[in-house]
Amino acid sequence: MRDIELLRTLRETGKSFFTLADLEKITGLGRESLYVYLVRLRKRGVLERAARGVYVLPGSGIEVESMSGQLYFPCYLSFEAALSRFGVLNLVPYALTFATTRKTKSLQLLGRPVEYRNIKEELFFGFDLEDGYYIAKPEKAFLDLLYLAAYGKASLPLQELDMSNLSRPVLAEFSRGFPARVGKRLNGLL
Repeated sequence: MRDIELLRTLRETGKSFFTLADLEKITGLGRESLYVYLVRLRKRGVLERAARGVYVLPGSGIEVESMSGQLYFPCYLSFEAALSRFGVLNLVPYALTFATTRKTKSLQLLGRPVEYRNIKEELFFGFDLEDGYYIAKPEKAFLDLLYLAAYGKASLPLQELDMSNLSRPVLAEFSRGFPARVGKRLNGLL
């Protein structure tokens, strides 16, 4: 398949990124031949490797958050990344952090670290769809981080938190679904 035909076919799919399985179907090549073809396409600048087994068109302008939210579904942006976005955390985290019901996982996506942190299914709520990916409400992102901190799986940078933007009634409502340990820690902070 010529480069121009491949580019046209990839654009016609409407997808913003392509997995190895997608590229196998589109090119009709077997896995071993596809690997060789992908190396050549990358050298010619036709495709860019976003992560292991994930490719994008150069200059596609896809946001890492959007791609991350689709690669390891179900998940939503939470913890430090969401708190920073909402102005609750005064630090800008280096990694994007997502909550998921699947296994905890880390990867590099377009050169940016992405972490998927496991939470229990009954805690998988309190998020909205924005810009093509799910993001936790500020109160839920705070409780998610507090939940992991209560079990020693994350740190809670108290000196960098501005909790004045968090709604206490929403915090109280959301915290009912969390273990008692999280509720006690929340009451201590409030």
